[in-house]
Amino acid sequence: MNQTVLADSLVTLHYRITLPNGQPLLSTFEATPATLKLGAGEMLPTMEKLIIGLPIGARQVFELSAEEAFGPHRPELVERVQRKHMLSQEIEALSIMEFVAPDGSKYSGFVREVDDASALIDFNHPLAGKPIRLEVEIIGAAVA
Repeated sequence: MNQTVLADSLVTLHYRITLPNGQPLLSTFEATPATLKLGAGEMLPTMEKLIIGLPIGARQVFELSAEEAFGPHRPELVERVQRKHMLSQEIEALSIMEFVAPDGSKYSGFVREVDDASALIDFNHPLAGKPIRLEVEIIGAAVA
């Protein structure tokens, strides 16, 4: 085991993501810690940069701007989709729908509103445009 987190570490940690006002969004502190491979796309790149160099046992809080966290909300990723192109799926406002791209990859969109002819779908990350507070506790790190 390493004594500090390295750029290629397999890291076991607890983390909590909240909005700046403290509203909880995601936490492992009340459950099993996460084990993630740095550099493998399993973690937000900004989060990886913040924990590299932290020692085992460190507990730290970071305030991230929207751009540092999940990026800005991009209006061009909000699209009106005709319902005739949405197959026979049940469509409800304020829900998440899964879509399949021509290459077979899957992606999600948030249904903002629905009418008889179309649905307004937001393909931004749900936290895009929002600053977050990130708390981490490093439990262990090993060279993967």
